[in-house]
Amino acid sequence: MITLRMMSTALLWNSQNELLMMKRSLTRSLSPGLWAAIGGHLEPSELNNPRAACLREVWEETGIEHDEIQGLRMQYVLLRLNGQEVRQQFFYIGTTDVNPRIVTPEGDLHWIPKDQVLERPIPFIFRCLLEHYFSVGLTEHPWVGSAGIQLDTGEPTIHWNPLVDPLQT
Repeated sequence: MITLRMMSTALLWNSQNELLMMKRSLTRSLSPGLWAAIGGHLEPSELNNPRAACLREVWEETGIEHDEIQGLRMQYVLLRLNGQEVRQQFFYIGTTDVNPRIVTPEGDLHWIPKDQVLERPIPFIFRCLLEHYFSVGLTEHPWVGSAGIQLDTGEPTIHWNPLVDPLQT
C-alpha cells in the first residue's frame, strides 16, 4: 500500500547572504549527519496550510517567530517516491537576521555562506533543489519538481516545471 507524507521546509537567508542550515544529529533516522534546511511534517490540522506548518517548524527548531521572517513565500513543491511512500514537500523562502534562540536535539544550527552551501554533505533531493534555486533565483511562480530517473542514463534527477495555472497564461 502506498502512503503519503507531507512536509514543509524553510530556506531562511540573512542579509549576509547566508542560509540557515541544520547539521542533523547522528541519532536522527532521516538523513543523520547530513546538512538540511529547517522543516518537518505537516500536522493533520495543517494539511491545507503548509505555510503554517513551515512557520511552526521554524519556531520549534529555531525559536524564530513568524513576524521575524520577511517575504516568506512558497517557491517549490517537490514530489518523490521513497519505497511505498509518496513524499510531497513544500519549500518556502524568506529572510531574517534573527539568530536561532534554542538548541534542538534534531541537530546544530549554523548560518552558511551561499558559496559554501553546496560544499556540505546534503541529501540528493535537497542538493538538486538548491542547484536549481541557485541557477534561477526567486521567480514570480513556484516550481514543481518530480524526482525520478533520466531515461537515457538511469541516473537520479529532478524534473522541474513552472507551477502556473494553464488557464491564466
